[in-house]
Amino acid sequence: MTGTSQKSRRELIQRPKGTQDLFGTEVERWESVESLCRLHFQNAGYQEVRTPVFEHTELFERGVGEGTDIVNKEMYTFEKSERRLSLRPEGTAGVVRAFIEQGMARWPKPVKLYYMGPMFRYERPQAGRQRQFHQVGLELFGLDTPAADAEAILMAMRLFEQLGLPNLSLQINNIGTAECRERFKAGFKALLAPILTQLCLDCQTRYGSNPLRMLDCKNPGCQAIYAQPDLQAFLQTDFTSEDCQAHFAELLKLLDALKVPYHRNFMLVRGLDYYTKTVFEITSTNLGAQNAVCGGGRYNTLVEDLGGPETPAIGWALGMERLMALVGELPVKPLDYYLVTDQHAAAFDLAEQLRAQDYKVEVDLSGKGFGKQLERAAKLNARQALILGSAEVHSGEVQLKNLASKEQRVVPYALLLQGNPE
Repeated sequence: MTGTSQKSRRELIQRPKGTQDLFGTEVERWESVESLCRLHFQNAGYQEVRTPVFEHTELFERGVGEGTDIVNKEMYTFEKSERRLSLRPEGTAGVVRAFIEQGMARWPKPVKLYYMGPMFRYERPQAGRQRQFHQVGLELFGLDTPAADAEAILMAMRLFEQLGLPNLSLQINNIGTAECRERFKAGFKALLAPILTQLCLDCQTRYGSNPLRMLDCKNPGCQAIYAQPDLQAFLQTDFTSEDCQAHFAELLKLLDALKVPYHRNFMLVRGLDYYTKTVFEITSTNLGAQNAVCGGGRYNTLVEDLGGPETPAIGWALGMERLMALVGELPVKPLDYYLVTDQHAAAFDLAEQLRAQDYKVEVDLSGKGFGKQLERAAKLNARQALILGSAEVHSGEVQLKNLASKEQRVVPYALLLQGNPE
């Protein structure tokens, strides 16, 4: 092996751009939030579903939309045995595929599911946005009622309240059905035709393919044009059907009755093609420019578009990275006991009995002197050290040392295991 190749083997291989390592107390914070989410969903009758990290590319092309940035620019796609596969860029399409394939359409309605896990998009990393990111999501299948919309929104808002998230705002809109949007497109394109060349290239492309998504443009110049009075007046003229308007009005009544504050945002369309009727985002002013922590809406045609029976549905997803940026310090379970010992068989036995009673216990494995072991116990912020040598094993007792007060006393095993070491 040459010197050059030996050097290259020793060079540090770093994590890919747009990913992160989680460890220590940060993982415990994530686990605390994930556990709270699971309990919150399960208490309302939602069941967890776990789908593959990669799916056939066609699922996302048909489900998310071939005209979206996600499909056109951001998916990680590869070929294997002449099949195109993609890492999932979002959760809903895979859950809908599982709903169809596993026969959930035959289950009693509504079918209430939740998921959590990593997603993948190739985009410029920034605060709260990674190329591997994590989502928690909720999907409710089988009902096209304002009450179903209200429950989905309420589940998100109450979850964030439990987590103590600050400065939240619920943005909500009604974008109607595909037929409603055709009426919108005709009027919107007529207004924009004289000034089309003033818009960014993305908006000019969307003008022909999907004008509704022009409202989602983040270009400041385009945003200024869409904020002009004539365009705002058009946007605030409801183009949806009487049925869609009645559905939305009833939803707002429910939110009012539940004392859930909201803002009707006529510019809100969401970035995916499958939405119908209700769309919403929950934002926080504590997140800066990328301020959405949760988004979702109704998708009444997606199940049918992916080959299933006609099934209305509504869902949402939150980004864990953004959520964790908002969540304050969470209580981390302290280390109750650190076992200082040179009698490992007895120490392991004692530790297992204490752990069975839900104590957090660590056994020193180093074989170093008791003084060094006590130093490590202090560094780990253990509440107490249990000193277990041959004399203690023989007598059936243990030395209990409070690492804060330095008080030390002898405690029989029986009292310790009864949770009463006094």
